[in-house]
Amino acid sequence: MSLPAAAREALDAFTACPGWEQRARLLMQWGERLQPLSEAEHSEVNRVSGCESQVWLVGARNGDAWQFRAASDARLIRGLLAVLLARVEGLDSAQLQQLDLSEWFNQLGLARQLSPSRSNGLNAVLQRMRELAAS
Repeated sequence: MSLPAAAREALDAFTACPGWEQRARLLMQWGERLQPLSEAEHSEVNRVSGCESQVWLVGARNGDAWQFRAASDARLIRGLLAVLLARVEGLDSAQLQQLDLSEWFNQLGLARQLSPSRSNGLNAVLQRMRELAAS
């Protein structure tokens, strides 16, 4: 599966980082790129359950491709959401079902820094994306 342009950019940027500190800084910068959600979108309907931090996710289909936007109250989570969104940008429903989240974070060199609760939270976000894409 070829990577979306934003995912390729993320992969290049994160693999160029020599260590965790640089990756953490880069993650924060990526988090600042997230398009803000409106107040109305910060609703219970869009809240992802299974995340320790508050996370909201909205998705829209554009032809066969999915576009997602997300927000969180936690800075590090915003960064992780940003690189997740970069990876899923423009995927169709079938591709979303096949995405291996742990493999993506391994490629970025971020997997070891994902605590079990963060990992579970990101999996909950991906699961929510899959549910939206299946409906």
